[in-house]
Amino acid sequence: MKSRSVTFCGRVVAIVLMCLPTIVRAVTLEFPGNADLRAEIVEPIGSYAMPVGAWEQGTMPILTGEGEVTRQAWRIDAGRLTALQILLPLRDQLRDGGFEVVFSCETEGCGGFDFRFALDVIPAPDMHVDLGDFQYLAARRDSDAGSELVSLLVSRSSSAGFVQVTRLGPPSGAAIAETSAPDLRATVAAPAGDFAEALERDGHVILPDLTFETGSAQLDDGPYESLQTLADYLAAHPARLVALVGHTDSEGSLEGNIALSKRRAGSVLERLVSDYGVARAQLQAEGMGFLSPVRANLTAEGREANRRVEVILISTE
Repeated sequence: MKSRSVTFCGRVVAIVLMCLPTIVRAVTLEFPGNADLRAEIVEPIGSYAMPVGAWEQGTMPILTGEGEVTRQAWRIDAGRLTALQILLPLRDQLRDGGFEVVFSCETEGCGGFDFRFALDVIPAPDMHVDLGDFQYLAARRDSDAGSELVSLLVSRSSSAGFVQVTRLGPPSGAAIAETSAPDLRATVAAPAGDFAEALERDGHVILPDLTFETGSAQLDDGPYESLQTLADYLAAHPARLVALVGHTDSEGSLEGNIALSKRRAGSVLERLVSDYGVARAQLQAEGMGFLSPVRANLTAEGREANRRVEVILISTE
C-alpha cells in the first residue's frame, strides 16, 4: 500500500512513500577496487526526504518515506576523474537494477550553494563536496512489495573522488555498496610511472588531475601529482623544452575559448615555476580553444574530456 502527499522544504506539496515489510532484493552498488568506505550510518527505522528537483525560490521538491535509512561515504583514489565520470557507472548499475532516475543535476543546475546545504551530508573529511563541482542523482524502484529510494551525491577534491550513497527501504541485511569492481581509472591519460615513456613516444600527455576555480583560469591549490611528475622529468632532462597547451569544449566563441585555454595553461606554467621549481626557460604556454578535441562535444562526457591541459614535448633531440 502507498499513501501519497506532496512536500517541499518549507512547504507541503510532495510525495510520501510508505514502504512495505518486504521488497525485491536491495540494491548493491559495486564500487571500484580503489574505493574506500569512509563512513556508514544506518537507521533501522528512520525517514528520508530525497530531493527530486532543483532548489528554486527557497524550496525544492522532495520524495519522503520511512524505513531503514543507510548513508555511506566513499572515497575513490582517482583524482584524475571528473565527478560525472565517477557518477556514470553507478547510474548505469542503478538502471540495470530496475531503478528509474527521477532527477539528476550538476552544481548550479541543482541550485548551487542552497541545494547542497539542504542535503543531509556526512561531514568532512569522510565526505567532501566542492560547491563548484558536484553531481546529484535521485532514483526510485517500485515493485508490488513497495518502493526503494536511492540518491547519489558525487564530488571531488584535487586528489580523490567522493560519493555519498543514501538508500531508503525496509531492512535488507545486505550492503548497499561494496568494492568488487575493477579500479576506476581515467583512460585518456598515462599513469605517472609511464609519463616519460608516453611523452617521448607520443609527444604529448594530458595532465589529468588539474582543477580550476569555477569560471576562472586560476588553478586550484593542489597539490597535483601530474605537475610533480612533470617537474621531476624536466629536472632530470634540463635541456628538454615543453609547451603547456590548454583546450576547451566548443561552448562559446573560438576567440574567447582560445584566450581562456591559454590563460589556464599560463596558470599551470606559473605554478610549475613557483611551487615545483621548474626553470621558466623550459616552459611555454599556449591555447588551442576547441580546435583539438579528444571527444565529440555532443555529450556532457565529451565536453568534460575536452576541457584539459596537455604537456607537449617540443625539443627535437
